[in-house]
Amino acid sequence: MRRAAKRPSSEHKRGSGEQGYPPEPRYLAVGLVVGAHGLHGELKVQLLTDDPRRFGQLERVFLGMEDTEPTPWHLVSYRLHKGRALLQIEGCSDRAEAQALRGCLIQVPIDEAIPLEEGQYFEHQIIGLEVWTVASDHLGRIDEIIHTGSNEVYVVHGAGPDLNEILIPAIAGVVLEIDLAAGRLVVELPEGLI
Repeated sequence: MRRAAKRPSSEHKRGSGEQGYPPEPRYLAVGLVVGAHGLHGELKVQLLTDDPRRFGQLERVFLGMEDTEPTPWHLVSYRLHKGRALLQIEGCSDRAEAQALRGCLIQVPIDEAIPLEEGQYFEHQIIGLEVWTVASDHLGRIDEIIHTGSNEVYVVHGAGPDLNEILIPAIAGVVLEIDLAAGRLVVELPEGLI
């Protein structure tokens, strides 16, 4: 089902921080603190992970705002409640302390990430990929991922003045190949998409 793509020169390595690619992150966000729950300092967390049971395997989490160095917190307990995670962390014992952490990302070190199955990727691996058609037309670079109810959509900013922004559904039949080493994604666009 997947087609092989020609590989660009080896100077296009992902994760090196060179050639316009972002460096490999040190942490992965698994949740976002959206508020407090109750009076005893529980954090109400929007899940950013496909497997919320992963919190049961953690002894510590790292909290911080985006683009800041996160700080470690001992994870006392977690539970799931109405589609969210409720976390109790050591040192956060009342509602005001929990509210003060609103907007913080709950993160884990990248080396503690749950291994992905073949064909699955972390978002940071997709953002920055160059997008090519099966006919070898360069469409641009993925700058953002939009989460819809049914599938993700890759936001591609064009390689030329005629291609400003393209929204590519991340579904089988459209995304044919992801080659992280080459820094490229190969697509077959549906009729009329651009």
